[in-house]
Amino acid sequence: MTTTEIKPATTASPTASTVRLNFAKAAPKVFRAVIGLDAAAREGLDPTLVELVQIRSSHLNHCAYCLHMHTSDARKAGESEERLHMVAVWQEAEHFFTAKEQAALALTDAVTRVADAGVPDAVYERAATHFEEQELAQLLALILTINTWNRIALATAKRAGTDER
Repeated sequence: MTTTEIKPATTASPTASTVRLNFAKAAPKVFRAVIGLDAAAREGLDPTLVELVQIRSSHLNHCAYCLHMHTSDARKAGESEERLHMVAVWQEAEHFFTAKEQAALALTDAVTRVADAGVPDAVYERAATHFEEQELAQLLALILTINTWNRIALATAKRAGTDER
């Protein structure tokens, strides 16, 4: 490279050799608290619905680490490849999902993108027609939790496919 050549800028995303913070080790009380929130949020919810919500939020947040983990977990639990592929485009493929799953996915979209338009009344009311109050609170907690996990994974550069839990 000569002095007149411009060196390409490096990307902001970490490389495979980049090591970032081990969140669980650096903040164990916080990490355990998020694990506790995650476990509490899942209580009483259909495990299939849990994975669909976690997959959708991970799509929206571009979190490859969590997306890989939750699609793998869903497959192990018996979820079909067909439905897994349709989560990203669920609004155009509603017939793959129950009305309750659609309501949960719509709420996931709104809560995950809350900065864009808040949570519209129609989206909330749609979810409220399919979920009893306690189950709806659990669903909201699940959406909040996966958004937290997505942000932890993205901020600490967790690598998809490692499934370090």
